[in-house]
Amino acid sequence: MQYVAFEKGIEVNGQTVYSIVDGFQVIKRIPNEILAAEGVGSRDGDGNLQLDPQGWYSQAAWLRAFERIAREVGVNLLFQIGQRIPQNAQFPPWVQDIDSALKSVDIAYHMNHRKAGQVMFDPEAGTMLDGIGHYGYQRVAGKNHIVCVCENPYPCQFDRGIITAMAKRFEPAAVVLHDADAPCRQKRGNSCTYQVTW
Repeated sequence: MQYVAFEKGIEVNGQTVYSIVDGFQVIKRIPNEILAAEGVGSRDGDGNLQLDPQGWYSQAAWLRAFERIAREVGVNLLFQIGQRIPQNAQFPPWVQDIDSALKSVDIAYHMNHRKAGQVMFDPEAGTMLDGIGHYGYQRVAGKNHIVCVCENPYPCQFDRGIITAMAKRFEPAAVVLHDADAPCRQKRGNSCTYQVTW
């Protein structure tokens, strides 16, 4: 199910949170109002939203902001915000092709969240904490086809945007389709599945 954190107390780093503002590209007032109303960031003396790129913000509040954006502006904007994630979030340095790009999404997801003050992926130890779900990767043997099952609390269209941006970075002809025959978080499922072909 989308918009509901799997665990209490999870946080998202400020650099990643900024993707909501960046996703609006032209009109920054709307995301600023929504984020501030949900308790993400703070206001300066002039009432402008302040996000600290090195700060940490409540995942539950960030999910509420996504839900409001979907309701008040439309789900298509969630796709656009998802496409901005690769430009605003930390990703592992070894990404060099479509396979490593889509494999890296789960690691990057955990690198940009923390639990009880601890970042959820430790690159030195290669360990990952549970509590926020995962972004799956499965290559279809012998084909230019990857299946990504995303089981996390983020909106379906947001995840499609992330998968699309990462795939197209290395394969401009890549097409990302939501699998209509698989469960969907918009229909109260626990995951969404995306078929990536090129």
